[in-house]
Amino acid sequence: MSETTGTGLPGSPTALFDHALRLHQLAPGEPLPRDGEPYPDDGLHRRRQGPKAPDDRHSAGKDVALILDAHFARASAPPSELADAFHDVYVPIHHNQHIAAAAQRADRERVRQTGRWLVRHGTDRCAVTVGLALVTAVGTDHDIPLIQTIGLLSNRFGPLAAHAFESQTGGVEALLWLAERVTGWGRVYVIEALCRLDDPAARPWLLRRACDGDFLNGYFAGKVATVGRLHEALADLDTDSEMVDHVGRLLHLMSDCGGMGLTLAHYPHSAAVLEAHARHVGSLSPTIERYFTIAVLTQHLTTKSPEAAGCTVVQQEALREAYLEVLDREEWTQSARAGFAADDNRMRWLTDHRAPQLRLRAFPDREPEAEE
Repeated sequence: MSETTGTGLPGSPTALFDHALRLHQLAPGEPLPRDGEPYPDDGLHRRRQGPKAPDDRHSAGKDVALILDAHFARASAPPSELADAFHDVYVPIHHNQHIAAAAQRADRERVRQTGRWLVRHGTDRCAVTVGLALVTAVGTDHDIPLIQTIGLLSNRFGPLAAHAFESQTGGVEALLWLAERVTGWGRVYVIEALCRLDDPAARPWLLRRACDGDFLNGYFAGKVATVGRLHEALADLDTDSEMVDHVGRLLHLMSDCGGMGLTLAHYPHSAAVLEAHARHVGSLSPTIERYFTIAVLTQHLTTKSPEAAGCTVVQQEALREAYLEVLDREEWTQSARAGFAADDNRMRWLTDHRAPQLRLRAFPDREPEAEE
C-alpha cells in the first residue's frame, strides 16, 4: 500500500493502531471524530471491494480459519506473513466460531503473539480484525490497553473489543472506559455488552451516561432501564440532575424505538418512571434539551394510546398535564424560543413533527398543521 490518510512517513502505510492512538491523544476523554474515519487504508478498500458475506451465515469465517490453520502449521512463519493475507476472503467483524476454533487448535502463545502483532502493526483493516479475533480468543488481561485503543475505531472493531472484555477480569472497567469514548454502532456494541454482564458496579454509569442522544441508542435504552433497575433508583432523582436528564433521554427513546428495542408499552415500570420524571424535571432550570425531551413525551402522551405509554387513561392525562404545565412556564417558553431563533435542530424537529398541535406558548405564531 502506498496511500495513507494517517500518520507515518510519506508514502508509507500507517498502522490502524497508531492512527487510533494519535486521534485519541488529541482528545483523551472524547470519542474519535467520525469514529476515526477515514481509516489509513480507506483508499485501498474503496478501490477494491472485498468479498461479501456468504449466503450461508454459518460458513462465514471458514476461509479465514483455513488461512490461519495453514499459517500456524508452519512453525517458522512470522506474523507479518498474515499482514496482507485476507484481502480475498470475507472477514466477519463479530465473534466467529470458526476463527476462534482455529485459535484454539494452535499453540496459544504463538496465537497470542500473532494476534498482538496484527493489532499493533497491521495496516489493513481485515488483518487487524483477524488479529483482534485472535487476541479475543486467547488474550490475557495484559491486552486490555491494546484492545481499548483499537476499539476506539468502534464501528469496525467495537464488536470484538466488547466481546473480549465480557470474558476478562476487569472487563467492566474496560468497557466503561470504552463506552465513554465511542458513539454510533460502537456504542451499541459496548453498552449491550455491559448490559449482558449486569454488574452492579456499572449501574450508576448506565443510569446517567449510557445514552448520548444518538438514534441508535434505541437498541439498548430499554436494556439500560431494565439492567440498571431504574425503577429502584427513582429516589436518586431528588438530588441528581444528571440522572433526571438521562432518564428523560431513556423515556424519549423508548417512546419511539419499536422494532429496535424495548418500548414504553412493554416496559413494566413505564408509569412509575414517567411520573417520577415529570415530578422532578420541573424543579430544574430550563434548557433546550429538557424542553425538547418533555415536548416529545407530551406529544407521545397526546397522540398515542395509554397502552403505548405503559399507563392507564387516568395516568396518561395526569402526566400530560404535568408536562404541559412545565412547558408553558414563562422561563421554559423563553428557552424554547431562543432555540427556535438559533435554528436549533431539536426545535426544528418539533416544528416538523407537529408539536404545535400541543398549542404551547413557545409556538405563538404557528398553527397546527392539518392532519393528512
